[in-house]
Formats: sequence, C-alpha cells, structure tokens
Amino acid sequence: MNRPPLVHCFFLIFLFLSLSVIGCTSRKEGGTSKQKTIGVALLTRVHVFYKDLEEGIRQEAAARGFRLVFTSADFDLGKQIPQVEDFVTQKVDAIVVCPVDSKGIGNAIKAANHASIPVFTADIAADEGEVVSHIASDNVAGGRLAGEYLAKVLNGKGKIAIINHPVVTSVLDRVKGFREAIAKFPGIVVVSDVDGDAVRDRAMQVSSDILQAHPDLAGIFGINDDSALGALDATETFNRKNLVIIGYDATPPAVKAILEDSPLKADVIQYPKKIGTATIDAIDRYFHGDKIPKVIPVEVGIVDKTTASAVTSR
Repeated sequence: MNRPPLVHCFFLIFLFLSLSVIGCTSRKEGGTSKQKTIGVALLTRVHVFYKDLEEGIRQEAAARGFRLVFTSADFDLGKQIPQVEDFVTQKVDAIVVCPVDSKGIGNAIKAANHASIPVFTADIAADEGEVVSHIASDNVAGGRLAGEYLAKVLNGKGKIAIINHPVVTSVLDRVKGFREAIAKFPGIVVVSDVDGDAVRDRAMQVSSDILQAHPDLAGIFGINDDSALGALDATETFNRKNLVIIGYDATPPAVKAILEDSPLKADVIQYPKKIGTATIDAIDRYFHGDKIPKVIPVEVGIVDKTTASAVTSR
C-alpha cells in the first residue's frame, strides 16, 4: 500500500529526528560527553600551600568541564582512609590524594585500584598501591637549594639542626637534597634531626629543646614554613637572633619574616597552583588515552630578602 507523499515525508523526518536523539544519547553514555567526577582528598585546607593547590585544581577542572568532590583529612590518616574509600563507593572517575602518611594510605589506594578507578597523588607520594602519576615540586632539588643557601650564609661551617617530618615522601626528598648539599661542606655538622610534625607549635617545642641542648647552634632547616616559623618563635624566646633559619614553601607569613630581617633568611618557593593545574591536565590526558609519566616534577626556587618583595606582589 502506497503512503500519500506528504505523510511519507513526515514519516522520514520523524525517523531522522528519532535516530539523531538516540545517537546523541548513545554518545553521551559512551563517556566522551559525560561529565567526569574527580574526588580530591587533601592533606589539609589550613595551610596556604593547600589553599593554592586547591585553587589550581578548581580553575583547571572548570576549564575542562570536570566535577570535583573535595575532602580534607586535617593531618588525620584515620579520616583520610574512609574519605578515599567513600570516593570508591561513589564510583568517581578519578581520585587525587595528598597522603597524610605515604605508607598508611596504601590500602585505600588499593581499594581504588580494585575498583579500576585511576589514582593520582599530588604534592606527597604514596609508597603502596598503584598510582598513575605523582605530581609534585622537585623536592630533592628544593632541599639542595636550601642546603646550598644555608652553607653559603654560614661560610661552610657550624652546627645545624633539621626540623623534620619523615612520614611523608615529599619531606624525605627535601631532607635528602638538603643533606646532599651540605655534605660538600665538612665544616657543617647536623647535631639534631627531630620530627616537628610539620606544625608550628610542635616545631617551636622541639626547636626550644634543641636550642637548650646546643647553645652554639648556627642554623636550622625547617621542612615547611610551619616548621621554620616554629623555630623562629623559639629563637625569639631564647633571644638567639644570630641563628640562621631556612624554610620551605614561601608562604606570606614566612616571606614577611624574611623581609623583616628576622633569623628566617630564606625559603624554598613552591608553586602549588601549578601542581594543581598539572594534576588536572594529567588526569584529562589520561581520560583521552595518553601515556602519562609516572612522575611530573614542578619547578622550585629560592626566596630571600632580595627577591621576597616580588613574591608578595604575585
């Protein structure tokens, strides 16, 4: 039976539109147009460094059309493990972790591996579990810069201390680079290497103990600015203005202390926003099937009184 020409025309138009809708839906469900969700497990939201890191992640994710879910562990591994496990339950498309403890986070990462969710680490690496890529400052190079600067200021001799926090790989790398640099100066002796928990009040306590035990201490390397500023608090308490402190991060309070001619003379500067954007870029490339380097280093530098003004105007 022949259809009337006008009815046949309408039938063809309806068929074409129906197939177009089905095709669009199918493409979205295939993954290229579907919005990807990324879970981000931060170490903390208190430090300026992590605020800048989060900003970099947010800016780049917005540009790429990703949806973000943030959590903060507040330095508590007991909080971070269930946060990552919750991302697995939510079936996010990728996970970014800034581990509280490089080894302790391993089982949570393995849970994501088991669920075939790609995991990326930012700033701090993980010792266990499969990670697609680690994006962080070149901390070994940063440690070397700190060691070289301290050795120069001390003219290659003196007793020094390290305010450490050895449970995270980024700090281990900083101390490694620092020790490599000062090893070239036999007149410099490390008389104390203690864990300040990477927080200011604890760093002040351990620094006070060191200053009492070593009245002739010449220098301190703080593995982050909370450690360096805690050491600075201790030197002010004991009126040890002749001591040299080198920090790490170049946060505004540290830069201010450098400009004020305090014992804090220099800081290794990181670029956390760049770490954030580089992390999202790596995830996006992974989604598109690109081969991603296991480690993506981000540059570092040194800030002292001659360059600190430029940092404050960034």
